[in-house]
Amino acid sequence: MNWQFGGIPLHPLFVHLTSVAVPVAALVAIAVAAWPAARRWLAVGAPIIGLVALVSVPLATSSGEWLEHHEEETALLERHTHLADGLLPWSIAVFALLTLWWGWQRFGVARVDARGLVRAVGIVGPVLLVAAGIGSLIEVVVIGHAGAVSVWKG
Repeated sequence: MNWQFGGIPLHPLFVHLTSVAVPVAALVAIAVAAWPAARRWLAVGAPIIGLVALVSVPLATSSGEWLEHHEEETALLERHTHLADGLLPWSIAVFALLTLWWGWQRFGVARVDARGLVRAVGIVGPVLLVAAGIGSLIEVVVIGHAGAVSVWKG
């Protein structure tokens, strides 16, 4: 696919979408894990935010791979593209966990009779959400920094 519009590469546009959507989804994951009121306020909006972040990642990486083939390859650019490949698993985790947590809060808690299961999910779910959120935040910052360095110093 030709990842440009009017002769201008689309990668910066998708990178800005990703650099906003992924941290917002990560912060939403942390908020719904730590703050019960956020679960009610965000409800199905949390998985939708996670989905936007998830969709933005392949757009950014695909357009970045296209741009990489049209630019001079440097060690800094290679580092950036290598790091960028690590964001998709984090985004999948955030989206999946937000969706599962929303489903559990909406449908699971009220219908399960086993108090031990409710307690276990109530502990494990938030821990996984926070871990995925923090992991994706770190990953997007590291990737973004490497990209900025490759553009401005490369």
